[in-house]
Amino acid sequence: MSVVAPLRALLFDVFGTVVDWRGGVVREARSIATVDDSFDWGDLADRWRTEGYLVPIGEIVGGTRDYEDVEVLLGRTLARLVGEAGLRVATDDLERLAGAWRRLDPWPDAVRGLTRLKQRFVVGPLSNGSFALLTEMAKRAGLPWDCIISTELFGSYKPDPATYRGAVALLGLQPGEVILVAAHRGDLRAAAACGLRTAYVPRPLEWGPAGPSPEPPDAEVDVVAADFEELAERLEAGDPTP
Repeated sequence: MSVVAPLRALLFDVFGTVVDWRGGVVREARSIATVDDSFDWGDLADRWRTEGYLVPIGEIVGGTRDYEDVEVLLGRTLARLVGEAGLRVATDDLERLAGAWRRLDPWPDAVRGLTRLKQRFVVGPLSNGSFALLTEMAKRAGLPWDCIISTELFGSYKPDPATYRGAVALLGLQPGEVILVAAHRGDLRAAAACGLRTAYVPRPLEWGPAGPSPEPPDAEVDVVAADFEELAERLEAGDPTP
């Protein structure tokens, strides 16, 4: 009879799972650029996330592009998108907007839920954000991490298996003692393939009020919760069930 290891640590995806990237980018963009009220800042934020983050990171993990810091990727794409939109933004303001990813607000349940989870488990991010970005974000937003694990430490990005295995190794734990919490099925699937447990916390507003509905959870996910406070309740009650 096999012995199931106790759960000892929770690692969190950050962009979309812990913090509202879209709302933060739109807020900062509106504060620095004066344009017609009809300009669709949400569309610009969505394209920035997709073209400056998701696409290049996929290419890097897939081996068709050399590794670069995530803020370099985002900054380069922002300059192109602003130019294509015909926006007139001062250089200083463009640099400030490029740093908006360091100043994102957490979802309303995030800090309370993390604080509660921290009482029983080690909690920390496993994020494609840089170490500096995640540190500044946590300081500003009051995220109560025990440690910060950036995929930058492994010279790669999720969903590269090296990032999940590397994070577990840094904690000195076994994969089955760690659960990855994310709002994205692909992230959870990659973590599960490396032996981690998984928790799905969908964020219906990640892509805005008119965005797509969250995907249904995979049957293999260990825990599904509406938010971090429910996640804490589920884990306190004994989930994830082996």
